Amino acid sequence: MSEHKHAPDENKMVRKLVDEAFGEETGSAAKLGEERLGRYSNIAVKMFHTSVLPPREMALPAIGQFASKILKGLEAYRLLYFVNVLKIDMTYVTLILTLIGIYDVLNNPLMGIAYDRTRTRWGKARPYIMFSAIPYFACTALLYCGALFLGDKSGNDPKKIIFVFVMLFVQETLSTIYSIPRDNMLSLQTANPKDRITVGLLNTYIGEFGSQMVYVIFLPLMELNNKGYINVPMPMIFAILSIFACSLGAVGNMAMAAGCKERIMLQPKPVPFTKTLFYMLKNKYLLRNFIANFATSWWSDGGYSWDVVTQMEIFGGSVYGFIAYMPYNIVDIPSVALVPKFQKIFKGNNRNAYIVLRFWDLLCGVGMAAFGCPLVQNRWAIIGIYAFFYGLNGQNNGAANVFSAEVEREIADYTEYVSGERPDGTMNLIPSLITKITAPLNALLTVKLFKWSGYDSTIPMNPWSQGSKIVYQKVFFLFTAIHFLPNVVRMIPYFFYDLVGEKRERMYIALNERRALMAKEHTTNEAVEELMEAMEETGVEV
Repeated sequence: MSEHKHAPDENKMVRKLVDEAFGEETGSAAKLGEERLGRYSNIAVKMFHTSVLPPREMALPAIGQFASKILKGLEAYRLLYFVNVLKIDMTYVTLILTLIGIYDVLNNPLMGIAYDRTRTRWGKARPYIMFSAIPYFACTALLYCGALFLGDKSGNDPKKIIFVFVMLFVQETLSTIYSIPRDNMLSLQTANPKDRITVGLLNTYIGEFGSQMVYVIFLPLMELNNKGYINVPMPMIFAILSIFACSLGAVGNMAMAAGCKERIMLQPKPVPFTKTLFYMLKNKYLLRNFIANFATSWWSDGGYSWDVVTQMEIFGGSVYGFIAYMPYNIVDIPSVALVPKFQKIFKGNNRNAYIVLRFWDLLCGVGMAAFGCPLVQNRWAIIGIYAFFYGLNGQNNGAANVFSAEVEREIADYTEYVSGERPDGTMNLIPSLITKITAPLNALLTVKLFKWSGYDSTIPMNPWSQGSKIVYQKVFFLFTAIHFLPNVVRMIPYFFYDLVGEKRERMYIALNERRALMAKEHTTNEAVEELMEAMEETGVEV
């Protein structure tokens, strides 16, 4: 008899534990009743459908992104800088990067916690961006100027190894303080999907222009140096590009922090960090993505600048590289014009659009490798194959950027919907931190694949300088197709993504109703107060 009494109690306890771990939080938009939220339904609809960003707030993030992408373009050659310019052995470089990755495990959570608990009258992200941009970009510029005063002595000079380790350590610390708020700024500016898509597209394409500018400058200079036509030392090229990019990055991002407003209502008192850790369990979409990313986090492409090798040695130089990239560059920016057509085709279903467009990208990568590797010794054949498939890939760029970015923002918004919190700093870090477990395996694979390629980085980059078809087949494979497996695995969760159509719109209306409720009861943010007044006074056709 007593056993039968205990069974229901145990079942009730299990259900309670499961609900606490996986269910919606009390007080979240998913849990609050219509009685409280319904009072703000009109404002909620306006918030979802009304564009609120003035041109200034659309342009400033793009300027900051332009500068950041110039630096990102330079960082694409970071390993080349360490190995070929500073002349540090690849094994030491990989070890340094692994140690910095382990340091992330300590550094990132602290900043994530601090960011999530920040509440100021100027917002959550803006103060960090304002005061961290200058030291972060200054430190990065110093890293790439190191070869000017460390010299070009061959071998593994301890001074160079220590310099790289210390500078990457400082850069990683400042990068965390800067990048977490910077990456989440757009989600705090507006609740309107059209605003977010517009700013996202501006960021993408103005940033893309910045990246391409680095490639256009860097590769021709490198080729002219290698052929002896000019004598501009590689340390000087890295120093000039880094100083330009970092100066623009500091100014652009500070202007964004000063000129943009945060209009998303936040919890006045965030929950403890220990509870935030479990919010990923409540977001089934985020949890599935985490599992897929964790399963492939050990994967590597060998860690070297295989795109540079391909252009300089397989294609035959920067002029031939320009021809190979030309179809992509021609269709890349105009592909934005196809966004409305893709939206019409997929009828607002971001999930279906994401799957189709990412599968399109995968086919292009596989096509490059399958047709290109056998013909790697034929210059015009390999250029033509690459130009065709990469140009085909560029056709969907505008739409792919829109749909993938909006799906990621929807997943982040779903956390707020079911938890009542917006712990972007912590939530975005948990997946990246746990993947550090596989960092040693990733580093090992990087070294193994680099050796497997047979590529000798001590030979100057000139056309066919390695003299081996097999080496260049491996290089082209590492450049174009080795990402196939992890990208397939990362697509799998989106086949189960059901935050579409009416369900998506209901979520946003309830979310904005709760934001309006919070703003009326707790707001201390001037931008939020202005938004609420505008939503109450302005009539909007929906």
